[in-house]
Amino acid sequence: MSFSCSHRRLIREFCSSSSSSPLQGIRVIDLSRVLAGPFATMILGDLGAEIIKIERPNTGDDTRSWGPPFIEAEAGSRESAYFLSVNRNKKSVCVDINTNHGQNIVKQLAATSDVFVENYIPGGLEKRGLGYSSLQKAAPGLIYCSISGFGPEGPYKSRGGYDVIAASMGGLTHVTGERDGGPMKVGVAMTDLATSLYAHGAILAALFQREKTGLGQKIDCNLLSTQVSSMVNLAGNFLNAGTIPGRWGTAHASIVPYQTFKTQDGYLTVGCGNNNQFREFCDKIDRLKLVEDPAFKNNEDRVRNREDLVAILSERLGEGTNKGWCQTFEGSGFPYGPVNSMDEVFSDPQVQFNNLHQTVEHSTLGQISQVGPAVQYSVAENKIRSSPPTLGQHTDYVMSEILGYSKQTIQEYRKSGIIS
Repeated sequence: MSFSCSHRRLIREFCSSSSSSPLQGIRVIDLSRVLAGPFATMILGDLGAEIIKIERPNTGDDTRSWGPPFIEAEAGSRESAYFLSVNRNKKSVCVDINTNHGQNIVKQLAATSDVFVENYIPGGLEKRGLGYSSLQKAAPGLIYCSISGFGPEGPYKSRGGYDVIAASMGGLTHVTGERDGGPMKVGVAMTDLATSLYAHGAILAALFQREKTGLGQKIDCNLLSTQVSSMVNLAGNFLNAGTIPGRWGTAHASIVPYQTFKTQDGYLTVGCGNNNQFREFCDKIDRLKLVEDPAFKNNEDRVRNREDLVAILSERLGEGTNKGWCQTFEGSGFPYGPVNSMDEVFSDPQVQFNNLHQTVEHSTLGQISQVGPAVQYSVAENKIRSSPPTLGQHTDYVMSEILGYSKQTIQEYRKSGIIS
């Protein structure tokens, strides 16, 4: 969509005169599925963007069937908890993009929109006439964000991308696990989520640039590049010093103590990034004499004599409970915290204070719970705006109110399976 100077000025005036939603007036077409794309668009929706989620007729996003657990209503409707977790703030439109009419619907929507997000295997949408080069002609101001496993070019471009594969190939799985054990996956799909955050930031930067140029552009994000980038200091150690990192469990290769210790009722993580923190920690656990021991005097000494120090600290911390140690450490300058299970996470007073457990009214399920936005603004609104949609909930609205289709055409398209 091309923006004249006067059009962009009107958008800015509208946004500045509205409450405080940073992305109010921005429309996003979301052809992504599963996690990396939907999480990125959900964040944009929290900031006020209108998100139109294009789903397959009858089945929808893959994650609608990923369960248990499912959340069920008395009337018999149900949704997977997975789908509900990353699809709030969206309008669901069921369109068969394998048909010519379905492809035209998406093209028309793109021409009315600011951002287009997809995570098909590279080339998949080009075959349907929905690639960037096709949509750019009708919408030169469109920001087209493509999320893939390995990128649009190169030897792996045609491979499907999954979090655990990118985490394995990008080095994360290799450095995760116990020192004497094999590689392990992280408990949540961090490569997917990190790619979501890269995509979210890239889209905002492209929107900012469009304010100056009036032009859109194509953004390529991929899981492998995200994961290699996220190896950050470990990658830097290898590239500059040839050091190949190994697995350290919960410990740190270059800092001691910086790990999890077993207590009488669970596990507690403690980190001492400098000598002052180590001194305070030793004082709190009544082991101040460790500070004067030449074997532990500086961090380099502590790393060199890691096993001896960790054995002493493990024995001492094992004498108390998580609650007891947290009370003892209250107000300390060194970081510490218990290893919480999910129920303990949401009963944590700081998590509650940060309002990270919120509820929203779902159209068929009633009240459902959501993890609240992680970022707070002093002026802007970053909030849950609507519940995750049921499959095709907004098809008629979008077809009639945004695209101007007649009721007769909508009925014909539904009868022929183009929409549902």
